[in-house]
Amino acid sequence: MAWLSLKIAAQDNTADLISDTLMEQGALSAIIEDANADTLDEQPIFGEPGDPPPGIWQQNLVSALFDEGVDVQKVMADLSRLTKLPSLHYTTEVIQEQDWVRATQSQFDPIKITDDLWIVPTWHSAPNANAINIVLDPGLAFGTGSHPTTHLCLAWLSQTVKKDRSVLDYGCGSGILAIAAKKLGASKVVGTDIDAQAIQASLYNAEQNAVQASFYHANDYQTEEYDIVVANILSSALSVLAPALAKSCRSGGKIALSGILKEQAEAVSAIYAPWFDMQAPVYMDAWVLLTGNKK
Repeated sequence: MAWLSLKIAAQDNTADLISDTLMEQGALSAIIEDANADTLDEQPIFGEPGDPPPGIWQQNLVSALFDEGVDVQKVMADLSRLTKLPSLHYTTEVIQEQDWVRATQSQFDPIKITDDLWIVPTWHSAPNANAINIVLDPGLAFGTGSHPTTHLCLAWLSQTVKKDRSVLDYGCGSGILAIAAKKLGASKVVGTDIDAQAIQASLYNAEQNAVQASFYHANDYQTEEYDIVVANILSSALSVLAPALAKSCRSGGKIALSGILKEQAEAVSAIYAPWFDMQAPVYMDAWVLLTGNKK
């Protein structure tokens, strides 16, 4: 069995209309993608939980899946008529039947953070059995180690965590940073998140890695002081949470902040400066890690 993939170029003000209309025409699925994904022109878009959707990219590809025998010319003619959008540019590709589980797994290889710290999907063997290996499968919660912000935080933790240190992972997502901190020797590790699904993912991943860490929904989290605070969340949230994160870090403790784009680094650093002696930013691709010592 095979399917036909239809990709149509769309602007930000037409992508939703095209996607919805294709579904009405019998598409098995339709998604909107950044037309510039994986290029220097890739456009990051963000939104905060509880806020209105942040919108979509300016240049898009609407990707729809149809049965292989679909009449593409008729689909496109009907699409133009129903949407009143002439001269739509499109491409097609036949997608053959395959083992989708294996195909998905093949996209995720072990990720080297340092020589002694790796993220290893469950279907792979650890490249370095003597390293600290975090077993983590791609899931619904953010944080598999592949994103630069997670990578930056993990590398920083590998240099910072000591055996007698306590660690708070604020916005724990998959729990990857908390799990890494515990495997690196932290004495006490706590994670918190506003997403109940993230808490479930973190608890599951901690169990898979045989580490003891506590995870709480933000509504249930009780503020304590920690030696190390790490927060890999959006810069807008980091800006608002500065007093709370500062309160959670003991005097002389350390903080690491990520989820910050290069152009946002100076403003975020200035917000935290009243509580922390901020260090020089560390960059990876378009992203920044900010660190500081509590005054």
